[in-house]
Amino acid sequence: MFLWDTNTSNAIINLVTNHNVWAIVGTDDAIPRDRFNPERDKIDYYNSAFAINPRGELAASYYKRLLVIFGEFVPFTDWLPFMKYLSPVGDASFSRGHGPTLFDLPDLGVTTTTLICFEDTFPNFVRTYVTDETDFLLNLTNNGWFGESAAQWQHAATAMFRAIENRIPLVRCTNNGLTCWIDEIGRFHEVYVGDSKDIYGPCFKTAQIPLLNGKRELTFYTRHGDIFGWSCVLVTALASARRLAARSRSARL
Repeated sequence: MFLWDTNTSNAIINLVTNHNVWAIVGTDDAIPRDRFNPERDKIDYYNSAFAINPRGELAASYYKRLLVIFGEFVPFTDWLPFMKYLSPVGDASFSRGHGPTLFDLPDLGVTTTTLICFEDTFPNFVRTYVTDETDFLLNLTNNGWFGESAAQWQHAATAMFRAIENRIPLVRCTNNGLTCWIDEIGRFHEVYVGDSKDIYGPCFKTAQIPLLNGKRELTFYTRHGDIFGWSCVLVTALASARRLAARSRSARL
């Protein structure tokens, strides 16, 4: 069930149906653990993204997998119950999602995958969200926590590397901060609000994102992850060990 009020729900449904458009929105979701008897068991809460089709129907959902400690969940409360009083989250911790979700928008011929908040800062995590059918990645994030600090730009900079590593456009939609899109070689587009040099303030933006012409060719990093980096670490460690062994032999002689 959607954890938004009726006015918000109606506004979104009216928007997509009146304009015949798709919408991908961020919200909270709640799922009873016992679907046949919701009153008997507990409810799991999720930080979520929903794809709403032009008929106002829920077409797909994604549940955030990497949660912010003390911001979205409190650890060790089963063994240390007092921990829940150290965070405003309290007993209302979110549950983790179970995997990436492809958002297929067939009316548009578009397929995207959604990341929520700081999930776009983990390279080996993000690469699992890219398939040969993914047109672009979408990051929905609440950057209101950062105010107007440099953290807004730092977060966007991490997203830039995810676009480069996987050679895929990445769209960022923030409630306060850097809403833009990044192309597959790391260039930022639609950064500022209108003709200003400001990234803050209420606005809407339109962007033209290049779509696939056939299947996407996956990069080495997308297919193999950090194997090259760890191979470099291993080679360096072996070379260092060999050098130290040679020095040890010379010292004995």
